[in-house]
Amino acid sequence: MSILDCTAVELSEKIKSGECTAVEAMEAVFERIGEKEEAYHCYITADKDAALKRAGEVQKRIEAGELAGPLAGVPVAVKDNICTKGILTSCASKMLMNFVPPYSAAAVENLERAGAVLIGKANMDEFAMGSTTETSYYGATKNPADPGHVPGGSSGGSAAAVALSECFMALGSDTGGSIRQPASYCGVVGLKPTYGMVSRYGLIAYASSLDQIGPLTKNVADAAYLLEAVSSYDEKDSTSVKEADRDFTSALAEDVRGMRIGVPRDYFGEGLDADVKEAVLAAAGKFKEAGAVVEEFDLGMVEYAVPAYYTIATAEASSNLERFDGIKYGYRTKDFEGLHNMYKKTRSEGFGAEVKRRIMLGSFVLSSGYYDAYYLKALRTKALIKKAFDEAFAKYDLILGPVAPSTAPRLGESLSDPLKMYLGDIYTIAVNLAGLPGISVPCGKDKNGLPIGLQLIGDCFAEKKLIRAAYTYEKLTTAELK
Repeated sequence: MSILDCTAVELSEKIKSGECTAVEAMEAVFERIGEKEEAYHCYITADKDAALKRAGEVQKRIEAGELAGPLAGVPVAVKDNICTKGILTSCASKMLMNFVPPYSAAAVENLERAGAVLIGKANMDEFAMGSTTETSYYGATKNPADPGHVPGGSSGGSAAAVALSECFMALGSDTGGSIRQPASYCGVVGLKPTYGMVSRYGLIAYASSLDQIGPLTKNVADAAYLLEAVSSYDEKDSTSVKEADRDFTSALAEDVRGMRIGVPRDYFGEGLDADVKEAVLAAAGKFKEAGAVVEEFDLGMVEYAVPAYYTIATAEASSNLERFDGIKYGYRTKDFEGLHNMYKKTRSEGFGAEVKRRIMLGSFVLSSGYYDAYYLKALRTKALIKKAFDEAFAKYDLILGPVAPSTAPRLGESLSDPLKMYLGDIYTIAVNLAGLPGISVPCGKDKNGLPIGLQLIGDCFAEKKLIRAAYTYEKLTTAELK
């Protein structure tokens, strides 16, 4: 078996047992990057010499017995909106094309403490605004299953890198499905944790009340180990949760007997592709066969999730992106007359079309005369969505449904119709509005061979139930899906 065929945990075991070294694993990754990167474009920054140096340092610490954890020596990619000390962090935008942070995000520091070795920064939609990784200033990432299709977004570079074995695991961020949807499109596992489970310190904000860092991996076990490594209480993040069970790997058990799983009828109506519907309902059947109680129910509020999400997210984006003005850091226009002209030209030249669209939408819904009509109404809707989930979780342990209405669209299709792209998030965004955890697990392919993802949603801090159910499903179907 090639090094690249290993899962992250398997690789770490090989390194600790002396079968290979962290340096050899990193060399194998860069050999794969050399073969695939030109065609698929998963990375914005990947410095081989620096990565090999880091791998060498980690290898010495493993040999000295200082690092013995389950991810020691494993090469990892990090989405380019998560700060990394001394390494370009651009958010895939011209606006931050020269920004090298003086500090690392808390999640990256936790990764390094666990002994993981940073390869580089993965491509993404600009400022995480998009569902296809086509809005990147550095060019689009392609889908590993078919390069004529998108990999999803905004964590498309991270998901595609895992699928192509250009890394063994990756970190992404999820504001409205940006981990789960690319995981579904690329045929990997993506886990969005409960809001507050992973520190947002060092994550460049899109919508602060919705953003959450999480893992993209080859299998469910790796996702559990990676989440356990990066999750921690952080006093630098006021939304970080102190009292939470973070022993996720103890949930890696093949047992769903007696688990109650709800399947919302609202998720299987008009607009859902037949192939996706068939694969997801077949997955529900697998849980039933394994001893779970699977029932259909009416979730409600589904049709209000998209407008509520895009009102709240764009409002917060408008506020968060105000800081990028050409004064303190990042891009500044060359020719300008006076301060206000410099602001205007810098932001006009530095931001791409989708980012400008969302800033303008957000500024509009926060403006005098529209704040009550749109923004406050969206916040009330958000509370009703959370209430609908609370009522569902009073009856069910988990909710099962699709990740996206279709498999990966062709390159260029979504950009020509932004509204259609926004509606593609219908099954994922309610999870962020309610602060819930969700996981995407591969559950088949459509007639064109494109991957389909199954989404499992849990109540707040029910990651262990999610992991147990996803792990069980993966074990039941691994042979079938190959």
